[in-house]
Amino acid sequence: MRVFFGVMIPFIGTTAGAACVFFMMGQMRQNVQKTLLGFASGVMMAASVWSLLIPSINMAEGLGVLAFIPAAVGFFVGIGAMLLLDRIVPEIYLKEDEDRRKGDDGDRISPTISKTAMLILAVTVHNIPEGMAVGVIFAGMLSGTAGIVMADAFALAIGIAIQNFPEGAIISLPLRAEGMKRRKAFLYGTASGVVEPIGAFITILLSAYITPVLPYLLAFAAGAMVYVVVEELIPEASREPHSHIGTMGFAMGFLVMMVLDVALG
Repeated sequence: MRVFFGVMIPFIGTTAGAACVFFMMGQMRQNVQKTLLGFASGVMMAASVWSLLIPSINMAEGLGVLAFIPAAVGFFVGIGAMLLLDRIVPEIYLKEDEDRRKGDDGDRISPTISKTAMLILAVTVHNIPEGMAVGVIFAGMLSGTAGIVMADAFALAIGIAIQNFPEGAIISLPLRAEGMKRRKAFLYGTASGVVEPIGAFITILLSAYITPVLPYLLAFAAGAMVYVVVEELIPEASREPHSHIGTMGFAMGFLVMMVLDVALG
């Protein structure tokens, strides 16, 4: 039951964010969003090191290969996979005034799909590797060979949930502003996070088969997480004005995750 609840935490974060449509009239305040994104960035970055990369290196020591090889390979592949994903799924910049996108020649072109539909697609697809990351760390904890404790897995899941909170809100709130009923806007926001527990549970169910390559998968999850933090979360949290709010949030998130991992691990 603890594993089940832990896997569901990121989805709960998305659902809570989408629920903002029931009690918020406008968009989430920028300072609040920056603080949440910064804090989540710090937690996810620290978790990528202490809860994913270091356990990957420790596990690899018993494989008869240089301990850093699985971590380096998995990390590089994780970064590459996310980069490829961003090439396949058009990048959506969360700006209210962006109705059209520019072509390579600078001319303005009309999008073939609505901005809202593209936003939902982008958030949903980007949630898949995050769900796998949660599944991998819980699989590593269940295997008992990676040196991962329950606190590590829960801390990572909570960090992703904090990041998912504004994601759920930035889907449901604009839909409500466009005239959609609150319940339907909430369901759309919630639906974007469904893929996370699905991906996590599938990864855990396959844990018996993935144990030999678990060091690579842990590092892969770390690479995917670092990419999301550097490419998406930090830029959003550091936007002017008051960019220091996101920086302080990052510092607090990193510190909290580091203390939890060292104290409880």
